Amino acid sequence: MSPYDPSAFPPFAVTVDLVVLTVRRHALCALVVRRGEQPFQGRWALPGGFVRGDEDLAAAAARELSEETGLCAHDPTAPEVGNGAHLEQLATYGDPKRDPRMRVVSVAHLVLAPDLPAPRAGGDANSARWAPVDELLSAAGQAGAGLAFDHERILADGVERARSKIEYSSLATAFCPPEFTVGELRRVYEAVWGVALDPRNFHRKVTGTPGFLVPAGGTTTRQGGRPAQLFRAGGATLLNPPMLRPEV
Repeated sequence: MSPYDPSAFPPFAVTVDLVVLTVRRHALCALVVRRGEQPFQGRWALPGGFVRGDEDLAAAAARELSEETGLCAHDPTAPEVGNGAHLEQLATYGDPKRDPRMRVVSVAHLVLAPDLPAPRAGGDANSARWAPVDELLSAAGQAGAGLAFDHERILADGVERARSKIEYSSLATAFCPPEFTVGELRRVYEAVWGVALDPRNFHRKVTGTPGFLVPAGGTTTRQGGRPAQLFRAGGATLLNPPMLRPEV
């Protein structure tokens, strides 16, 4: 058996791409940056970039998020990052033609967080913004209007991951502040799923699901109307019964 010969295999680069989702004005929004360099100069893209030789994937994801948008990830090795955000690996994309420069494999990450600030462009991005995911995905296939590279596919996969995970996990609370009302949580589900939910049925389900929510001991009128009870995430990772997505 011949010894292993690294030169027998073609070299390729590794990048990280970030699907950063938040809820703004009752709509699910993704973070996009306008590319300042070729390829796809001037096109909108997901934030991301090449992994350096001395860093792991999570560190690269945190660095790119900070460099291109000004959003911070304080501890890239932990599941919680800056601003109380949730960070997880999404999928790996390796089509040989996905990047016209060279063979590039991208490890995409999903970031979910509440009330993220307005992004600040940096790195090789000359502007950054929050955009409704429906707007970004509806532009797919339009000449010169879609996202750069294969980022529509990555974004669609990230959105579907978020939509499916809030069915059976408490991940929806990652879009909420530390203390929130049932109404605020319901609006997260409505924004992520793109449906209207019955307020009374939703309240009964989430407050009756063991470990989902715990009372925070206070009320708020920040949404207007009568004082509403505040809750915190109850620590359950899996919901039983699950919050099934309505059929549309």
